[in-house]
Amino acid sequence: MTGAEDQLRSEIAELKRQLAEQKKQADGEAGHQPKGPSPISLVVLALLIVVVIVVGFFAGYLPRQRREMVLAAESTAAIQSLPEVNVVPVKRSSAQSSLVMPGNIQPVTEAPVLARASGYLKKRYADIGDRVREGQVLAEIEAPELKQQIRQAQAAIDQANSAIQQAEAALQQARANENLARVTAQRWQNLLARGVVSRQENDTYQAQYQAQQANVQALEKAVAAARSNAGAAEANLARLQELLGYQTVRAPFAGVITVRNVDQGALVNEGNTLLFRIAQTDRLRIYLNVPQGDAPSVRVGQQATLDLPDLPGRKFTGTVTRTANALDPATRTLLVEVQVPNRAGTLLPGMYAQVDLAVPRKDPPLVIPSDTLVVRANGPQVPVVAADGTVHYTPIQLGRDFGDHLEVLSGLQEGQRLAVNPSDAVREGAKVKPLVSAERGPAGKK
Repeated sequence: MTGAEDQLRSEIAELKRQLAEQKKQADGEAGHQPKGPSPISLVVLALLIVVVIVVGFFAGYLPRQRREMVLAAESTAAIQSLPEVNVVPVKRSSAQSSLVMPGNIQPVTEAPVLARASGYLKKRYADIGDRVREGQVLAEIEAPELKQQIRQAQAAIDQANSAIQQAEAALQQARANENLARVTAQRWQNLLARGVVSRQENDTYQAQYQAQQANVQALEKAVAAARSNAGAAEANLARLQELLGYQTVRAPFAGVITVRNVDQGALVNEGNTLLFRIAQTDRLRIYLNVPQGDAPSVRVGQQATLDLPDLPGRKFTGTVTRTANALDPATRTLLVEVQVPNRAGTLLPGMYAQVDLAVPRKDPPLVIPSDTLVVRANGPQVPVVAADGTVHYTPIQLGRDFGDHLEVLSGLQEGQRLAVNPSDAVREGAKVKPLVSAERGPAGKK
């Protein structure tokens, strides 16, 4: 009780005493009247009770309210005095991880066109950048000596055919001589059996027959050799005629002339002079070196997206057509080929592109902003802000580094709040005022 309450009680007691004295006087003066409280005393008593209630309300409630206001002000001041810290929640990476790899665009098919006949370039029909069809004439080579070689080969064929005829005639004569020697040898053999001729004479005719047989075999070999020579001469003629056809240079497939290396009148040598280089550009390919960690996620038929710095805002869709199915032991990477249709000719061979492969993830890892990481002597840590604003530094195990975001393999749980760019005031066990930061960029990109 306060001093004001004591004073109020004493005043109430004094008023009650005065009321009692007034009542006694009134009873003495009007002793003949029936006993009962007077209206004035009742009104005064009611007023006194109201006054007591009002005074008690102001004497008890107002100080209590004032104390509560003081405590709330002190609490607000204490909260406002805490350092403000931006916090971000721990999130999981997306189920589709974007694997971005650099690569150079190349044509699917590219071939050099070399001279197959020696001579001078008579005429050129194509130049750099021209689109040509399969079999289209690109140039003509003039080789007069090739025609002379063809005539010489034709004469060699005629000579070989004559040699065949001579060998066949000699073979026919040798077979006739063989038949005559065979008949003579049989006759002398019969005469020897009857004892008409001597053995020596019979042996002479038998030897002559054997000699004619050997002569026939030799002439048969000579005919075969003559025919082989004729075949060689015919093959040489066919080769020269093919070379004559090579004087007209044609496109091996439909594409674009990327290199033109000669002009009209230039001397070209067979198999050495590069005339043109042609490439197919309606379909292009890109080779990528995928790291070992992402190699199991790349599959043939998987979709890929190309982004070129020279063509901002445009995306080109490709497909993974094949993989090496083995890692390079030097770089621990998987060679992957991505093919892109290019019928409009927008993409050019030799361009640099960023290829984005959508890699699915069965268990997406946790991802945190890189500006929440603190590296100390005992390893990487992050400041975790509890629900009551208390800071606790938690050690973590890091995964891949995406630049602005980091993968966390262990040490955190999804939904925990981390302090961004912790200052010296954000220390272990300290109280802070957490402020939720704006949404950060998408995580999981490389």
